[in-house]
Amino acid sequence: MNIEKLFYYFALMIGILGGMGTQAGLDFCTKLAKINRGKADQNYPLFILYNKSSIPDRKKNLKKYKKVLNSLLEGCKFLQKNKCKFISIPCNTAHYWYSDLKNKVKIPILNMPELVYKSASRSCKKQTKIGLLATDATIKTKIYSNFFNKNFELCVPPKNIQINNVNKSIKLVKMGKTKEAEKALKPAVKYLLKINCKKIILGCTELPIAIFAYKSFKKAKLSKTFLDPNLILAEASMKYYKK
Repeated sequence: MNIEKLFYYFALMIGILGGMGTQAGLDFCTKLAKINRGKADQNYPLFILYNKSSIPDRKKNLKKYKKVLNSLLEGCKFLQKNKCKFISIPCNTAHYWYSDLKNKVKIPILNMPELVYKSASRSCKKQTKIGLLATDATIKTKIYSNFFNKNFELCVPPKNIQINNVNKSIKLVKMGKTKEAEKALKPAVKYLLKINCKKIILGCTELPIAIFAYKSFKKAKLSKTFLDPNLILAEASMKYYKK
């Protein structure tokens, strides 16, 4: 092993590429902290949050692949340069660029959709209906269906509910209106439960904020219905950090 690889191997910090959106990055950091609640300050993980809010809008720039890739890559290389052991990206849609990022960065990048898939596989039988609430871009790029369609039936709301409820809820969270966001999202949740989805993936990192804003962290963690990618990523980050 050369000196450069040894340097990265012994790096200690979790690198968090945030800013997509800012609220979601902060939610991820809060979950990292709460997982370690009750411990001495010195036992909390070391991490850097790079809130790179200048990354181009993923939804609007799917066709401008390299433009978004270069901005994400710049953020990943910043974290790599600053002694991070690995990178977590608390943004679902950003994982459309995962393969290229992984190939161009020297430290590992955790794969959020894959981690969510593994979590569902541990608790659900094959061919179970699983709902997905996400941005149009996340659905279109198939970052979840590429994993879930192997063993599960992935279901999304109809177009009218997607536009009037899911997209609206995401926008409200970004505006800081979490109570209104929770109300807007309810019809989408009810639809997926009505068609017998056993689990619902909150596949945009703003959505767990809408669902759990007025519930305790314990209830969010123990929820039998929702799969929270931000929480799943935070738990996986802690396991990788302790290796």
